[in-house]
Amino acid sequence: MTETATFYFAYGSNLWREQMSFRCPENSFLGVALLKEWRWIINGRGYANVVPFKEAGDNVYGFLYKINAKDEDVLDVYEGVPTSYQKKTLPATLLGTDGKDDKIIHCLVYVDTERVLDNVPKEEYIERMNKGITDAVKEGVPKDYIDKYLRQYIPDKH
Repeated sequence: MTETATFYFAYGSNLWREQMSFRCPENSFLGVALLKEWRWIINGRGYANVVPFKEAGDNVYGFLYKINAKDEDVLDVYEGVPTSYQKKTLPATLLGTDGKDDKIIHCLVYVDTERVLDNVPKEEYIERMNKGITDAVKEGVPKDYIDKYLRQYIPDKH
């Protein structure tokens, strides 16, 4: 019997590949993906969240991973399902090279539907996010996206 895999869109501290490998050791990294018509914020708990936002150009870059059921269960605990985040299935675009071979993939996204207003990050979260930002830039997430959305909340403390 084959185990079912889930595609998972990471946009917060799970951009930090080392943290993701610790939490979900059997994950497969697929690449950079885009969640269209959503915006990245820090929510009322002090952690990353995505909120629907249909303004032109407001999209969330993240990483697409393939995870198994065991790793998904572990992530559910880390993400505080169902109290802190709810599990949504949303279409994300897995980006190909030079805009070619892009693929729409329906994937798991953890969304806090209760705390949707801007806030400040928890101090412990800043370091993990900075490590995730470093990995995101290495993998090709545009620096102008990082500067416009993430850096308004996450100071560069390298």
